[in-house]
Amino acid sequence: MTRFLHTGDWQLGMTRHFFSEGVQERYTQSRFDAIRSLGRVAEEEACQFMVVCGDVFESNLVDRKTVSRAIEALKGVTVPVYLLPGNHDPLNAASVYRSAIFLDRKPDHVHVIEDAAPFSVAEGVEIVGIPWTSKRLVQDLVASTVGQLEPVLDGIRICVAHGMVDSLSPDRSDPAAISLHAAEDAISRNRIHYLALGDRHSLTEVGASGRIAYAGTPEPTDYNEVKPGFALVTTVTRETVETKAISVCRWKFLERRQVDLNTKEDIDSLRSWIDDLEGKERTVLKLRFVGTLSLSLHAALEELVSDAREVLGAVQTRSKHLAVIPEDTDFDDLGFSGFASRTVQQLREQVGRADPDSIAARDALALLVRLAGRER
Repeated sequence: MTRFLHTGDWQLGMTRHFFSEGVQERYTQSRFDAIRSLGRVAEEEACQFMVVCGDVFESNLVDRKTVSRAIEALKGVTVPVYLLPGNHDPLNAASVYRSAIFLDRKPDHVHVIEDAAPFSVAEGVEIVGIPWTSKRLVQDLVASTVGQLEPVLDGIRICVAHGMVDSLSPDRSDPAAISLHAAEDAISRNRIHYLALGDRHSLTEVGASGRIAYAGTPEPTDYNEVKPGFALVTTVTRETVETKAISVCRWKFLERRQVDLNTKEDIDSLRSWIDDLEGKERTVLKLRFVGTLSLSLHAALEELVSDAREVLGAVQTRSKHLAVIPEDTDFDDLGFSGFASRTVQQLREQVGRADPDSIAARDALALLVRLAGRER
């Protein structure tokens, strides 16, 4: 029997274009903190070792600070750690794993899997890893590697790989896709006893054997990830496999594809929903607005979004299907006179015309209504 921690896709050094500088630093720090959390899980769950199934770094071009912080976090992990180069950080001539700073500072218990030769990690336990040596593959390296292995007569062999299984790939013609059939066949022939995968950011069991899985990324990276933020405590014998999913994430990416906004009550409902969110400073929202609002209500919506951006990690909005139509009540009691009053009237006339300037006029009116509302 062996028990180990299965993780992957740390992508240290990742940046998100919609993060401000301070938020980006918090997000970056959380990814290093995740390494420490994984180390605690490995120790608490009595794991013999940890496998990181590719894309440890966002790229081979990460800066020295990122490498140094990664190594510092890895120093606190008390079990052996085996890093697999993936498509983001392939083991090529420019590999981060061959940089002077990595080689000089790497602790002794951290190992890079550099080839597909099986090696022993504990008594009766082997790992066969399949590192990427370029950013693109032209064949299924898992099938070609495990297909040449001799069956294990006594003991356990773990295969550590990175890539998309063909049954999950959107491109079924991809020659590099990992053949589920070939992997299951290798398992049935005792060539391997568990296939630990990286690349898919969502926790996913693959196939019918219960011996193939993606652990996912320890911190979410996008809205379309179904079940990110986990690591797998995996216990393997020749007869059975048990996996235990442990949540380690602190960030959330939330998307609402259709937020219907037509009334003040709709905006108040959205405000209440945002107010009730937990961990706002580590929450990223994407909101797609639909409906029809007056200028006054649209100004209230913009105020709400502005306030949310001050406390949440990030807020992205889409308003392509949100119509903003001025109403007479929008201009009641603005308190404008003279030139300002004439300007409002000209903008109102411009909004009613069918030309590109009408949108700019509408936005200008919305800003006036919003600023006037603040003054009041």
